Amino acid sequence: MKGLNNIDKLSLGIFPTPVHRLDRLSEKLGIDLWIKRDDLSGLGLGGNKVRKLEYLLADAQKQGAKLIFTTGGAQSNHAMLTAACAGRLGMRTILILKKRGVTACRGNQLLERLMGTEVRFVDTDDYADIYAEMDRVGQASGLPYYKIPCGGSNALGTLGYVDCAREIGEQGTHFDHIVCAEGSGGTMAGLALGAKLFLPGTRVHGMMVDTDPFDVITPRLMKEAAALLGQDTEITTSDYSLRDVCGPGYAIASPEGNAAVRLMAENEGIFLDPVYTGKAFGGLIALAKEGAFKPGERVLFLHSGGAGGLFAVEMQ
Repeated sequence: MKGLNNIDKLSLGIFPTPVHRLDRLSEKLGIDLWIKRDDLSGLGLGGNKVRKLEYLLADAQKQGAKLIFTTGGAQSNHAMLTAACAGRLGMRTILILKKRGVTACRGNQLLERLMGTEVRFVDTDDYADIYAEMDRVGQASGLPYYKIPCGGSNALGTLGYVDCAREIGEQGTHFDHIVCAEGSGGTMAGLALGAKLFLPGTRVHGMMVDTDPFDVITPRLMKEAAALLGQDTEITTSDYSLRDVCGPGYAIASPEGNAAVRLMAENEGIFLDPVYTGKAFGGLIALAKEGAFKPGERVLFLHSGGAGGLFAVEMQ
């Protein structure tokens, strides 16, 4: 195995992020519930993308890039954090975003304006159009440029959450279950692969907040990330579970997600968002009610950030 320590990465976030028990919600839900605070990862408003960007921007630097492109929806947490991380490295960022969701100067759009980030909207649902636009703008700039995919979810970015799984193991508490949001695939795939490598006996549950074919995306990213590590790891669907929590649609708040946001805020003083972590925690609540967690098992919820969405997406 090549090992994570042999792959270039930057130090951008503040790690390890805390792990602690949620006492009131453990009592309310009848489970032993803990939280991993990746919303406290140190840049922007925090979030899971910082771990991925440590690997992706290291690769960009190695290739001599001066200009960084990435994409997502109008309120993409990944896009905002890419601008924050690249700015810290002295790199220019241009965001080529889908003209979908809240494009007004609220939430992450406001944060991007504060950072002086150039944002361009493309009225398409086809990422091929967006990546072609990146090439057009990049070539016109005359600068060496680097393209980061939506969510940072390629094999290299996925290593950020393989690393997170290793970090969880080193923090000393064994968890029988880890629950996370799955919006582009890399976080879930990294945790699932990391659990196979570093967390024996831990099952990872991906809460799908979009309608992409994650049954295909998840194992593909796991295999590709394992290959980067020189690991010929057999990936099967028994290694993880997926649950649809998308509700009325991607980036559209759901009643279950909104209730979960309020439950966490009222009982633990921690703020989730209505697009990713709120829906994911709603899925965890449903699993608890269905008896998916046995008595005595520890459950870890990954708080992957996204607080900017609270100030952009309408909640009832």
